[in-house]
Amino acid sequence: MNTLSAYKKEINELCASHKVRSLYAFGSVLTPNFNTNSDIDLIVDFKDIDVKDYADNYFDFKFSLQDMLKRPVDLLEEQAIKNPYFKQVVNQTKELVYG
Repeated sequence: MNTLSAYKKEINELCASHKVRSLYAFGSVLTPNFNTNSDIDLIVDFKDIDVKDYADNYFDFKFSLQDMLKRPVDLLEEQAIKNPYFKQVVNQTKELVYG
């Protein structure tokens, strides 16, 4: 989580400007296995956004995170996680970044 902690202010500003309700990290970014080749796995929950603006907001947020963190970001929406086993593992290990 040190990687994300270094960008806390910038992440908070991005989340506020992109109507993020909550943002969680999970996966290797939270472990000693995180390295220079790792991507960053995040789960986002947006506040109410008009349907016509949703895709632009989502992709602008994702690409802004990638530009800031200088590495690929896998940005999942909480409601999109359907696999119960994956959901259980994520819920047991995720850490709040914003919200």
